[in-house]
Amino acid sequence: MNHKLLITIFLLVAMATQAQEKSTDSLPVPEPKSFVTSHQIRSGGRVVNYSATASETYLKDAAGKAVASIWSVAYVEKGVSDASKRPVTFIFNGGPGSASVWLHMGMFGPERIKVPSDADADDGAAPYNLVPNDHSLLDLTDLVFVDPVGTGYSRVVGEGKVKDYWGLTEDARSIATFIRQWVTENNRWFSPKYIAGESFGTTRAAGVANALEGGGQNMALNGLILISQALDYAGSTSVHDNITSYLTYLPSMSATAWYHKKAGQGKTLESFVAEAREFTYNSYAPILYKGVLLSDPERNEAAEKLSYFTGLDKDYILKSDLRVLVPRFQKKLLEDQGLAVGRLDGRFMGDEADQFSDGPHLGDPASYQISSAYTAGLNHYFASRLNVDMDRPYITSNGEIYPKWNWRPVPEGSYWEPSAVNVTRQLSETMRRNPEMKVLVASGYYDLICPFFDAEYTFSRNGIPYENITMTYYEAGHMMYTHEPDFTKLASDIREFLTR
Repeated sequence: MNHKLLITIFLLVAMATQAQEKSTDSLPVPEPKSFVTSHQIRSGGRVVNYSATASETYLKDAAGKAVASIWSVAYVEKGVSDASKRPVTFIFNGGPGSASVWLHMGMFGPERIKVPSDADADDGAAPYNLVPNDHSLLDLTDLVFVDPVGTGYSRVVGEGKVKDYWGLTEDARSIATFIRQWVTENNRWFSPKYIAGESFGTTRAAGVANALEGGGQNMALNGLILISQALDYAGSTSVHDNITSYLTYLPSMSATAWYHKKAGQGKTLESFVAEAREFTYNSYAPILYKGVLLSDPERNEAAEKLSYFTGLDKDYILKSDLRVLVPRFQKKLLEDQGLAVGRLDGRFMGDEADQFSDGPHLGDPASYQISSAYTAGLNHYFASRLNVDMDRPYITSNGEIYPKWNWRPVPEGSYWEPSAVNVTRQLSETMRRNPEMKVLVASGYYDLICPFFDAEYTFSRNGIPYENITMTYYEAGHMMYTHEPDFTKLASDIREFLTR
């Protein structure tokens, strides 16, 4: 064969291979979409006229190329003469892997989805109950709901890589970049600025507040609203040998047992929880640390007290070595009724066929009994109210993110020994550099994911300026706003926090 022909074929194959590799490594960068509508709401005793901008914002790399698209929905009051006096609050949920649908449609948005308030029924099938938010905060603050990369409509574009966003520091850096970009584009550098996050969203909030101090564009926040905080994962990870978690979860188990009339009857929730706190601080901690050094009488007495607080059988507690993991508590508390209690919210109950599984085998009833209503509500709201028309589905929860998440708090190449995630020192340092920043911590008594006692334990340590912390409590779980009385209370508590 002719050498020139061979060279030509080789070059053609190489070019085709190169083009193929480029096409798999690079995603198209279409024009970012934006949908703007006008609305009116009665909020805080006055009529608020506002615009809703549902849009994609492109984040760019050092070369100025678009590498990620962040989807957000911004509600901004119209006709404001001095925007520097108008606060703006950036809002996101957690996961990692969750879009902002829950806080958008459950708490802060102009309209919200109502689910059974007493956790005594499933959300059922469509149609669902979408109602005006009678406790909207739009009279006080503009609202920007943010979906991190891989959630909602947010995604990588161009030559962007998910690994640059799916990680503890990477995620915080990208959201900080978005916030700076939004503030700059909307001329809001002088506006008071707040962040509201839920669950991992509180982990993110602490990281974002810290990241906003750097990057050559220091931005100080006025406050954080932490709903079901998760700053130190030692207190919210119920696994064997994690002594901290046995302590932090016990008062929430007690509250849940009280709710289901398995413990503390004849006492108020607050008084029974106070007892559980006292026992945890003064008795349970030394019991756990003594371990096998406990005498038989001490072990027997401890089992009786734990049975008193949890409603579980004393013999079961002894067989559990005085340490009951949360999934087992979920399954065991209402075993006589064939029910498992929820993790996000211990008020919820699931009817399970397998009575012997080690934890609920159907999943969390506090999640699957409301998720379809929130998903349908958000999609219906986007289409019918905001005129959103996208070419792909809105991902409320992306299960691909968590297994690929980079939890390293330090850059690659730096020494790090795996340990529980903990961003409390970041928050402490940020608050000390910015003494004007206040923090509201909202906790549900029946939250068996991020227990309220863990919030108390976390904020009483770690060098956090406690005088700038406001702790509030609710008779519901992780998403306390699903409980109608607590939705009203949380809205009132946030309103008070924003107007101090």
